[in-house]
Amino acid sequence: MKHGLSHFNENRQPQMVDVSDKAVSKREALAGGAVIFPDEVWATLQNNGFATRKGPIGDVARIGGTMAVKRTADWIPFCHTLPLDGCEFVIEPDDNAKCLRIQCRVITTARTGVEMEALTGVSAAALTIYDMTKSLGYGIRIEGIMLLEKSGGKADYKAH
Repeated sequence: MKHGLSHFNENRQPQMVDVSDKAVSKREALAGGAVIFPDEVWATLQNNGFATRKGPIGDVARIGGTMAVKRTADWIPFCHTLPLDGCEFVIEPDDNAKCLRIQCRVITTARTGVEMEALTGVSAAALTIYDMTKSLGYGIRIEGIMLLEKSGGKADYKAH
């Protein structure tokens, strides 16, 4: 596996990687993360069916996350603009950890992968949840945003 800094040219200037020699193939990425709540905020969310005055938290976070996935190349300087074949979110409460767990799966048929799109989707969904719940109390944390799986391209990956 290559570990060099591919986004620099021979003069050490930053650049977008040329992927024109790569084969077009189906590529998929799954990222995850969590929004963790203090006890009193978690209790309020449970009592209100995970909705606030701004709406149902999971539904709005899915929309915010999807919007961000579609704009990843606008956020990440050297990220390629990709055609998206699919994007889905799973947002589930975890009573033991007092958190909402977020997963975002993104699929493309292209020359480069969608890891950044999946990570951006989770990040934006988490920030949307934070925005929707911040009025309920302090101490809300966003944690553990990471790539969980990727397939297609040179190598597949699955987190342990």
